[in-house]
Amino acid sequence: MAHKKAIFFKILKYIGITLITLLAFMFIAPYVFADKINAEIKKVANEKLNATLDYSESNVSFFQHFPSLTVSLNHFKLNGSAPYEKENLITAKEIAFGINVSSLIFGNSVNIDKIYLSNADINVKVNKEGFANYNVYKSGKTETTEKQEDSSLKLEKIEITNSKIVYDDLSAKFHLDIYGFNYLGKGDLSKAIFDLSSKAQIEQFNLLYDNEPYLMNKKVNADLITKVNVNSLSFVFQENDLKINNLIVDFKGKFDFLKEGYKMDFILKTTNSKLHDFFTAFPPKFINWLDKTKLTGKTDCVLSLKGNYIASKNIAPKLELDLKIKDGSINYNQSPTTITNLNVNFDTQLPSLNPDSLVVDLRNLSLNIDKESLKAKLYSTGTEILDIDATLNAKIDLEKLNRAIGIPDFELKGMLIADGTSKGKFDKKNGIFPITNAVINLNNGFLKTKYYPNPITNIGIVSTISNPKGTFDDLKVVLQPAQFTFEGNPVFVKANLSNFDNLIYDIQAKGTLDIGKIYQVFSQKGLDVNGFIKADLALKGKQSDAEKGNYSKLKNSGILEIRNIQFASEYLPKTFLIKEGIFKFHNDKMRFNTFLASYGQSDFKLNGYLQNVFNFIAAKDGVLHGSFSLSSKYINTDEFMSNTTVATPETKSKTSTENTNTTTETGVIVVPPNLNLRFRANAQKVDFNGLTLKNAKGSLKMKNGLLSMLNTGFDLIGCTVAMNATYKSVNPKNALFEYQIKANEFDIKRAYNEVKIFREMASAAEKAQGIISLDYSLKGRLNQNMEPVFPSLSGNGVVSIKNVKMYGMKMFSSVAKKTDKESIKNPELNQVDIKSSVKNNIITIERFKFKFAGFRPRIEGTTSLDGRLNLKMRLGLPPLGILGIPLTITGNKDNPKIKVGRQSEDLEETKDSIQ
Repeated sequence: MAHKKAIFFKILKYIGITLITLLAFMFIAPYVFADKINAEIKKVANEKLNATLDYSESNVSFFQHFPSLTVSLNHFKLNGSAPYEKENLITAKEIAFGINVSSLIFGNSVNIDKIYLSNADINVKVNKEGFANYNVYKSGKTETTEKQEDSSLKLEKIEITNSKIVYDDLSAKFHLDIYGFNYLGKGDLSKAIFDLSSKAQIEQFNLLYDNEPYLMNKKVNADLITKVNVNSLSFVFQENDLKINNLIVDFKGKFDFLKEGYKMDFILKTTNSKLHDFFTAFPPKFINWLDKTKLTGKTDCVLSLKGNYIASKNIAPKLELDLKIKDGSINYNQSPTTITNLNVNFDTQLPSLNPDSLVVDLRNLSLNIDKESLKAKLYSTGTEILDIDATLNAKIDLEKLNRAIGIPDFELKGMLIADGTSKGKFDKKNGIFPITNAVINLNNGFLKTKYYPNPITNIGIVSTISNPKGTFDDLKVVLQPAQFTFEGNPVFVKANLSNFDNLIYDIQAKGTLDIGKIYQVFSQKGLDVNGFIKADLALKGKQSDAEKGNYSKLKNSGILEIRNIQFASEYLPKTFLIKEGIFKFHNDKMRFNTFLASYGQSDFKLNGYLQNVFNFIAAKDGVLHGSFSLSSKYINTDEFMSNTTVATPETKSKTSTENTNTTTETGVIVVPPNLNLRFRANAQKVDFNGLTLKNAKGSLKMKNGLLSMLNTGFDLIGCTVAMNATYKSVNPKNALFEYQIKANEFDIKRAYNEVKIFREMASAAEKAQGIISLDYSLKGRLNQNMEPVFPSLSGNGVVSIKNVKMYGMKMFSSVAKKTDKESIKNPELNQVDIKSSVKNNIITIERFKFKFAGFRPRIEGTTSLDGRLNLKMRLGLPPLGILGIPLTITGNKDNPKIKVGRQSEDLEETKDSIQ
């Protein structure tokens, strides 16, 4: 017994000594090997990283991530690779490297076999050209005859806790946000090909494609096994189970990095899942609905993405979704009615992510509410040219359907009866329409939304659509009748439309509409519509009669009265307001009786008529004709400049919504090409691009997108101006113009101060005083700010000078100094005609001469619109100018260079970049 006791204490003694030795080693080793470890880390960082690495302090311990010996770097920062070398790739409260102890004691180097990352921000970025910020690891040089293994980085474990990852790929328009990320990965990462076993938990997962959210605020749990091939940068995902909220998903696939993009083969699959669990993976707005909804049934869903993505070559993978719902039911908020027997069999394919190749295959959609039912089938291919095969059969109470589904913010009532088929191609360009036979009726309809307190009631629709041969000329739509009541005002419409290639119409409409209140029923943020329309119309005719001018065959009559109608168009940046007006229809003419309108600061009074209105509305190439007299107290044409709103993504990381900055770019005034209108205009004041025109009168014509001003007269800077002009928009940022202008005896100083284009083209007149006249023709291009592009200008004309004094003009001051003729410094010109022409940014001045203080100067040459000079001058000396001094004037208007002689270099022309 004593012997056993002695042995026991001896064992305890050795164990104690061993533990004490280990503890001592664990306390002492970090201090002994600290310098060696830090030196090795710096060596690895310098040799293996091509990015800036920084940290505040380091410490070595066995106890930080027991039992591993770790070196911890606090407040760690690692910048990305080009072109993001100045932005952080990784920032972390702590990054710790696990050290292989045996290599530390017995080896010549420090081997890192574990990495621990906590409270990290990982920002992965790829620009539009496909260059990423994560290429920070230098690729080692390999010998063809011998490969040396790098033993300094044999990772067996990666552990990440409470971190954030943002992945933003502008080339693929793909964005991920991962918050509350916890990850544990194990595998021999030093091998070229290895299996990585991973467990991941994500508190919040967001996925966006092309700025559209697809998955937002989802919780994810994943057990993954990934085969990694370092040499080919290939990842094979196998035996991967995901849980997105309550939905269990099987994920398999392969992802390869290519030189200019990616190769993808992904499959997400859930089988025989509960319908309720399936909806938990949907965007947040569905989750709010789901909290009040009882869902039963089973679902199968397969989502696949397969193919190459190479943005520079416009190559994209194929996306396919296959969804089945079996024996489903929906009941929202304990509704007295329930949707039962919900069955869906749906498949859609998007080859190369190209909408024109879209395939939609709704093999079955069926449901019941009590004894009522709805059944639908749809197969279609393409978008621009649509090939369709559809069937609809429904007899359903919309009130029951609305309550069972819980359509937010809408209250619907009425019995909908629909029965129809449609099969064939829809090709508007070639006049092809699917063979169709459909009846759609709605009885006792009712619609109310949260945007307006009162409903639209007594909605009744009896309609048939038929097309037995599959062409537009066989298409027939009968609305017999349609009616509704809103705010106590009943509206009735009957319509019979046929032969859409040569539209035959018979329409009757009667009632009063409060457009503003009706629009509030369908309110949309950022848009506002107001106004009243009172109609009593009978319209009957054929499109071809309108086109050919057979107006006697048209039977259009009635009155349309409008008040306070706000009109918005893609061509106009502001809202056009018609304060009051009466349309009177007679055959093909729509007469305007005293229309009062405004646009921004501008006001208009219109009388006249429009012609070919119904052909203009019905036909894509229909042209609207008209003639008007227009009067106005004030027109601000600058307000008619179009604008384009451009969204630019912020550089900040995205969360639950896409952050964008919006900038507004101006554009030229766009004249629609399908207008043929004439105006006799009289405006008391017109502001145009810095000019103020008064008492403007003339004729204005719009045809084929060309705006012409004929025999236009106005007062400008105190003189009478006559002008003919044309204007045509080429695109929203470019326009062409041409005008001929005559202005008699205007004050040159006032013109310089008040007329921008005169100031730019005649900059030498800055300090001139006197009277001149102008007879000039000019054409060119306007940029998006409605400003002339100087290299595009061409034209010619005459400037007639009457009693002009040139004070302080640097050119004449320099000539006076060079020739020692002080009296030529401030010359006076009288009864001088200066002829010139403009082309390629150069003004060519023909020879002209004048007399002043006994001298007889003669000038000719070229100047540029940006102020460069190349003039030749002969300074004829008193008394008769027979003897003279030849001079050349170069440099620019602010710094002219004068020399005696005739030789100089021609000014370089600048051609317009857009021809």
